[in-house]
Amino acid sequence: MLMGQFICLRTIDGIMPERRFLAVGFDMDSTLLRTNVRYLKLKEIAYEAMMEYGIPDGVFEKGDGSAIVVNKGLRYLADNGREEDADMLMNDLNERMTPVELENAGTARPYEGAEEMLGYLKKKGYRIGVLTRGSRRYAETALTVSGVIDELDALVCRDDFDELDAKPSPSAMIHLSNALGVAVKDVLYVGDNKIDWFCARDSGAGFVGVLTRYTEEDWAALGDILVIDTVADLVRIL
Repeated sequence: MLMGQFICLRTIDGIMPERRFLAVGFDMDSTLLRTNVRYLKLKEIAYEAMMEYGIPDGVFEKGDGSAIVVNKGLRYLADNGREEDADMLMNDLNERMTPVELENAGTARPYEGAEEMLGYLKKKGYRIGVLTRGSRRYAETALTVSGVIDELDALVCRDDFDELDAKPSPSAMIHLSNALGVAVKDVLYVGDNKIDWFCARDSGAGFVGVLTRYTEEDWAALGDILVIDTVADLVRIL
């Protein structure tokens, strides 16, 4: 099974997952595209907003990234009957984070071999989509300047739906599968970190990790996950 073993395709060729898929979804940053986002600044913005909205420090854990911080903060507000504040916080965060995301969007480039890989998937009949925690303005800009947006059948961004539906929520993958016109179990999702893995695992989608950000040891610590070097290696397993 695809998620039944940990395999590094740098050393083992000809691996074919037993499970078959109709669509392939990609995380964008550090998976499909090389980008230059100031993630520490996004995390700083997230924490500042949490404090402004009176969310206690105890809600968060040391090491939480901006995505987890935002998710926990919004859930805290919702669980404490502050739904209106949650909506306001979500809007505030988008207004503050999107300009930071856009700062270097013009430098986005696909990973080596990614364009050829997308063409290969198209010829094989796969539907192709991107599911990102980036804003739509940022994602459309990065995907356009990198020259791959026309290869996509679907794009789902964090501000397309309620923030609590964004990754790592499995709802995000369901939104992607709906946009692709396939069942979520028929989507193979490719990502570079645990947020991507959690989203795919909890939704029932398939998953492949890349080594553009996490190491083999990082992935192994999360469980039995099929891992490839970069998205270009998908042509060796699909």
